[in-house]
Amino acid sequence: MGLIIDTSAVVAWERALAADARIALDAEEELLMPAAVWAEALVGVRLAGSAGRAAQRKARLEAIRGIIGIEPFTQVIAEHYADIYSGLSERGSLIPQNDIAVAVPARCLGFGVLVGPRDEAHFREVASLEVRVLPIR
Repeated sequence: MGLIIDTSAVVAWERALAADARIALDAEEELLMPAAVWAEALVGVRLAGSAGRAAQRKARLEAIRGIIGIEPFTQVIAEHYADIYSGLSERGSLIPQNDIAVAVPARCLGFGVLVGPRDEAHFREVASLEVRVLPIR
């Protein structure tokens, strides 16, 4: 099974790279990043506070993106987005829209979602979605 990576996992991974920590992922598992997650990660670069810090963040993000494909927001994904959003809304358990944008390609592709530490609760609201926490050593 593959994994769709959430922004919280990208941030945790970037911090792990900065601290020379290791990420323990199965090398055979396909990793994809929704375009919305890449956009959120780039916001962190834009708001870095200094050109040097922005360059460091961008370099670490590019290192991550170098091994993770970016999944575009397509018409098919938009249809599934509407299904998940309306289902959560009807149950009264709506989650942030960016989390839905991460859950949707995972469900479409039969993938799980990879999240950072302490950020899995929202994703557990989505039916038939495996949620894993980024393993940092």
